[in-house]
Amino acid sequence: MTYCVALCLNEGLVFLADTRTNAGVDQIGTFRKMTIFHQDRERFFVLMSSGNLAITQAVKEILLQGEIFNGINLWNAKSCHEAATVVGSAVKKVRERDFEDLQKSGIEFNCNLIFGGQIEGEKPRLFNIYAAGNFIETTPETPYFQIGESKYGKPILDRVIRFNTPLNLATKCVLISMDSTIKSNISVGLPLDLLVYEKDSFNLDKLITIDEDNPYFEMMHRIWGEKLKEVALSIPEPSWNGSKRSISIQSPSKKLGTVPVHKPRSKSSSRAKRPKGTNK
Repeated sequence: MTYCVALCLNEGLVFLADTRTNAGVDQIGTFRKMTIFHQDRERFFVLMSSGNLAITQAVKEILLQGEIFNGINLWNAKSCHEAATVVGSAVKKVRERDFEDLQKSGIEFNCNLIFGGQIEGEKPRLFNIYAAGNFIETTPETPYFQIGESKYGKPILDRVIRFNTPLNLATKCVLISMDSTIKSNISVGLPLDLLVYEKDSFNLDKLITIDEDNPYFEMMHRIWGEKLKEVALSIPEPSWNGSKRSISIQSPSKKLGTVPVHKPRSKSSSRAKRPKGTNK
C-alpha cells in the first residue's frame, strides 16, 4: 500500500509521499512514488502514484519518454490542465493494452495519481487522476488530495488546512498526517519524499528525503504523540449521575433498552392456556 498527500494553497504547493509498496513479516518493498518533471523556469510537474506498481510505472515511463497525445506532451502543454490530460491519456493507453490480460488473471486495473505543478503565466494547479484517465482539480474550498491509505491522516488536514494556510504550517500538517498513518498502518513507512514549492519561483530547493534519522520528523513524532495523550487526559471524564450538567453524558432523549430474551412456550403451558371446548 502507500500514502501520498498534496496541497494546492495560495502560497504554493506541498507534496509528500512514502516509499513503501508492501510490508510482510519477512519482506518489505520500497519504491519511489514521486516523480518530478522540471524545465528551467518555464514549468515543473510532480506525479505521485498509488495502486498496482506495474501499472503506475508503465504510465510514468510513457510520460518520461515524452510520448505525444494529440500533438501534446508534458513539455509542450500550454496549461496544467492540458498536462493533466496527457497523464490521463497515458493511463488510458496502459489500460487499453493491459486491461484484458489483468482481468483474465483476476487482477484489478488499480491506478490512482496525484499530478500538479505550474507553467509560467499560470497559477499552480493540482489534479487527482483516476484509473479511467479522468480527473478532478482542487478548489479553494477543497485544497488537498490524498491517495492510498488516506483515512488515518485525514483528520489533521480537515481541521487545519485552508487555502490560505501558510506553507510552513501546511508542511507540518502533512508530516503529522503521514506520521499518524505510519503509526496505524504497517503498509506505509519511511523514507518519505517531501517537496515544498513556492508559487512562481520554479525553484525546487525544498526537496528532501526524510528517513528515521531526520531530526525534525523524529521531534515531531515524539511531541505529537505526547500532546495527543495530554489532550486526551485533559478532557473531563463523563458524569453519569448528572451532578455536573456541563459534562453529563446522560441524554434526556429516550433510552435504548435491552432486548428481551425470547423463550418459546412449552407444549404443556400451551395446552393449559387453550380455551375450554377447543379441540386438541
